[in-house]
Amino acid sequence: LKIWLIRHGMTEGNRYQRYIGVTDEPLCEEGRELLESLHIEAAAVFVSPLKRCLETAAILFGDPKVRIIDQLAECDFGEFENKNYKELSGDPRYQAWIDSNGILAFPGGESKDECATRNLEGFQRAVSACIREEITEAALVVHGGTIMNIMEQYALPKKEFYEWHVGNGCGYLVELDPVLWKKDRRNLKLLEEENSFSEEQKYDIVKTATEQNFVPSFFYLKYTKKF
Repeated sequence: LKIWLIRHGMTEGNRYQRYIGVTDEPLCEEGRELLESLHIEAAAVFVSPLKRCLETAAILFGDPKVRIIDQLAECDFGEFENKNYKELSGDPRYQAWIDSNGILAFPGGESKDECATRNLEGFQRAVSACIREEITEAALVVHGGTIMNIMEQYALPKKEFYEWHVGNGCGYLVELDPVLWKKDRRNLKLLEEENSFSEEQKYDIVKTATEQNFVPSFFYLKYTKKF
């Protein structure tokens, strides 16, 4: 079973590196245009219930019968929702979250573990449906955090959560063995990366942003330590 894990296209909040979790904003025009160049095939498409994922799936796959799985939604960032690093830099709660390496729960929102548990339940629902219906090619159109949770848990070779970050409209093609999966021997073999950021690109993004006193939120914990 081959599965594409695709992050939704760019939104206005993504453009300004805001923490966009439960905020249900649409794709921006640039985000729509960038998706036009992607060509992916899948017999089944599973999506987060949020508008940005539904719109991305419609662009990539035309008008298929998408299957909405609520548990695939992005993390609830609580009181950090719709804010970026620069706006949060003076908040001691944000500094405490940074110091915890992202383990603390967001004030009024979810913790990383709570979000991961929910996302993995949603992924299991999608995989089970594919195995039951003998589907061999599927796609999940979801969120950056959702993809990172899935890949950290199951992907080989093993990497840390933040190592699996991908840009908007990017993702991974993975493969699993249905027989082994049903026996709880659950691993995802990485087959392909679609326009994912290289390590050099990630460092360049953060270096430029740091020089401008603005650090992209998803990269902060891992990459700012280099500068």
